[in-house]
Amino acid sequence: MTEKQENGQTPDNRTRKGPGVLKVMQSILAGALGVQSDKRREEDFSSHSPWPYIIAGILFTVGFVVTLVVVVKLVLAGQ
Repeated sequence: MTEKQENGQTPDNRTRKGPGVLKVMQSILAGALGVQSDKRREEDFSSHSPWPYIIAGILFTVGFVVTLVVVVKLVLAGQ
């Protein structure tokens, strides 16, 4: 390729990509379990935008609460 890349940007002006879905999910699960490493936490906080982590955290929390409610209802229904 030449100095100008396919996306029209020079190598020095590349935009920074956000974290991938897998990385966000791993960070949310590790944070929820309390086993997040300092290195990973630093990477998360230096991320381009906090929104992927905020949205994933809210979705995880809602899913966790719904799972607990379903499990409790199933247990109480079996008595």
